[in-house]
Amino acid sequence: MSDLERLVRFKLLGQEYSFYTGASEAELEAVFALVKSLIEENVGGAKGTLPVSKVAILACLNIASRYVQMEQEFDRYRENAERRIGKLNERIRLRLCDE
Repeated sequence: MSDLERLVRFKLLGQEYSFYTGASEAELEAVFALVKSLIEENVGGAKGTLPVSKVAILACLNIASRYVQMEQEFDRYRENAERRIGKLNERIRLRLCDE
């Protein structure tokens, strides 16, 4: 554990979890809010009827799905940006050759 890490505790579905992290308070709040909203989304009206492990797996799958989608979007964005930069570089090269 580094000097910057601290013990963090949070409660979810009636269970307390703790871990060490160096993440900022704002980052932790965002993570906890996302996890809680995904848990609530996956539990829906079935609170108490689904095992915690199943809810956790559903939330993990949801997070993984969002991650993969964002990764694909980023790859498309990067490819588009590289293509546009290449076109701009070619236009600049042609202009410089004309002078």
